[in-house]
Amino acid sequence: MFDKVLVANRGEIAVRVMRACEELGIETVAVYSDADKHAGHVRYADEAYNVGPARAADSYLDHEAIIDAARQADADAIHPGYGFLAENAEFAGKVEDVEGVTWVGPSADSMEQLGEKTKARQTMRAADVPIVPGTTEPADSAEEVKEFGEEHGFPVAIKAEGGGGGRGMKIVHGAEEADEQFESAKREGEAYFDNDNVYLERYLENPRHIEVQIVGDEHGNVRHLGERDCSLQRRHQKVIEEGPSPALTDDLREEIGEAARRGADAAGYTNAGTFEFLVEDDPDREAGELLDADADFYFLEVNTRIQVEHTVTEELTGIDIVKYQLRVAAGEELDFAQDDVELDGHAVEYRINAENAADDFAPATGGQLETYDPPGGIGVRVDDALRQGDDLVTDYDSMVAKLVVHAGDREECIARSKRALAEYDVEGIPTIVPFHRLMLTDDAFVGGTHTTKYLDEHLDPGRIDEAQAKWGTESAASESDEDVVERDFTVEVNGKRFEVELEERGAAQLAVGDAESGGGGPPEPAGGDDSESVVEGSGETVESEMQGTILSVEVEEGDEVEPGDVLVVLEAMKMENDVVASHGGTVSQVAVAEGDSVDMGDVLVVID
Repeated sequence: MFDKVLVANRGEIAVRVMRACEELGIETVAVYSDADKHAGHVRYADEAYNVGPARAADSYLDHEAIIDAARQADADAIHPGYGFLAENAEFAGKVEDVEGVTWVGPSADSMEQLGEKTKARQTMRAADVPIVPGTTEPADSAEEVKEFGEEHGFPVAIKAEGGGGGRGMKIVHGAEEADEQFESAKREGEAYFDNDNVYLERYLENPRHIEVQIVGDEHGNVRHLGERDCSLQRRHQKVIEEGPSPALTDDLREEIGEAARRGADAAGYTNAGTFEFLVEDDPDREAGELLDADADFYFLEVNTRIQVEHTVTEELTGIDIVKYQLRVAAGEELDFAQDDVELDGHAVEYRINAENAADDFAPATGGQLETYDPPGGIGVRVDDALRQGDDLVTDYDSMVAKLVVHAGDREECIARSKRALAEYDVEGIPTIVPFHRLMLTDDAFVGGTHTTKYLDEHLDPGRIDEAQAKWGTESAASESDEDVVERDFTVEVNGKRFEVELEERGAAQLAVGDAESGGGGPPEPAGGDDSESVVEGSGETVESEMQGTILSVEVEEGDEVEPGDVLVVLEAMKMENDVVASHGGTVSQVAVAEGDSVDMGDVLVVID
């Protein structure tokens, strides 16, 4: 077994891996960016190394910086977690070439074969695993998209080869959209995965998203650990995951699981991974009706890493997947047979993201966890890295924690989930806890009839607004210019205890700041950068609504623009966002360039 493992990641997954190492007697090494110097994974690790500035490309995605940190720490293995470099075959190959350092994951060759979607489809077709109609070679032009749509019908999905979780995927509803979406998919693939190759698939209209957890060792043994249902998604991003699926019969479940095993065998897959499938649902299916073995299912992709939702499978099987990743990487043989894998009860994972679901799931742009009190009790697991008093780091993804609930069956699991979510107390930042509580009262979700389209196309947004108003935390700031001070009191009346909140308007607030300087001054700007763009034009400014990176600038000074025209493309929270003109006019100044990092409120463009 290894002596010291460097975890090339951050946040809750880094802590999750470190906990597994701790139980195996392995020392841990954290890496961190300037933005994460006080992060929870840094506190947890035995030692930590700074690998660069806040921008992920200059820190967590810097191959040489990560490997140099491993050398400095004398680590004998690198675990990538998920995201960042976890599915980067080039990085895995570099680690494999470092003497004395082991890559905890599938081999670089296997990652290239299965991680890039076109090669994975070729492998699955050879293994008699059903695949969605699509291309097995990268598409070279938007014209191919149009031709594919004419042959197989629209909509068509354009997918980045190295993509996953909806990133680098664009949907083309008609030939007129092909050019724009083709370029956008290639741009996202290059930005996120250093690979601008894309492929095409028929876009299923009514799918369920079913995935199978795989673990394979270097001795030819492959096991599947059952399936997870990840059908509750927003814009292809998973929100709630559960297992077993509430929509499958045992026969269909077994067919999908065996297809995953065949695919893994054909690829010679080792370590942990997830085989994802789309199951064509029946739009007329009622709650309680199940999809049988005659339902169509298709291979979607392989995630050659640990998944965010691996916790669901761990709760169902009692198998610590991360420990087995480490054991397999160390050359050990799996010590359980396929028949030993049994699913016990039901489990659901809720992603606790710092987002306001009532504001189109807009991510928080900052804040501090003034209160952070996660739930507990039987069947309740919380994977997190933040603690009360921590500042929210917004340079990366919006996940704060994962709440995982396990019970004897789905009905009990939903009841326990209601209790756990009601106990989850977070103040200082928005979270999507109110949205999760809404879902547990939603007929489609509770009945298991929801598909991947449900949130985007069928759920009434007004219900989310009501849930936010009912269960969301309020900001301490007033909309007026008055200072508002909140004070909490506990009182007893006739022996009964009451919690009372009072707002005091116009009162002087206590200065809070650096003890040495006396404090009370304005806070440092995000990222610690005092520089700002100088606005030279006198027209209306277009400002960034969130922190992110400029992927492209679509206008130049002197251009005439109309309302709705795209001015710049901003990457934030792993999604492309078009910043558009709200009114027409002439561009008098472009204050940013491709690759620039911007904060909320930064001026992007001036229009006269």
